[in-house]
Amino acid sequence: MFVGRKGNMGRRKQTLLSREQISMNREADYIIKRAQRYESRVVLINGLIFFSTQTGDAWILDPEDHLALCLAQYGETQSFSILETPTKFQVAWEAQYYIDGDTFILVTKDGNTRTILGYPVREIEELIRRVG
Repeated sequence: MFVGRKGNMGRRKQTLLSREQISMNREADYIIKRAQRYESRVVLINGLIFFSTQTGDAWILDPEDHLALCLAQYGETQSFSILETPTKFQVAWEAQYYIDGDTFILVTKDGNTRTILGYPVREIEELIRRVG
């Protein structure tokens, strides 16, 4: 399994990991720490996209079903649930997301819509094309 990380300066680093080395919770912690340092990162792991922003936000996305889970907002870790065993994981998704040009759009389970500018949508779309 390749894990691709893209940082602030567009540097791309790829690492080959075995399933035993992959932890969704560890990846969530990694991307939250990047968000708390206000660093933009985009990571593809196991078909999911983890990303952090220079505004201190961190997310996990499921490109196949357009699902999103906020991990951190303005540098503060949010309450979230990722259950994991050695062979499976389950994410408690909270919203659906869409990308329209440079705009990241969220629709929560209760129907509220939030529009966000400034997220690394080009890098996210590039990874979505690779997954698809």
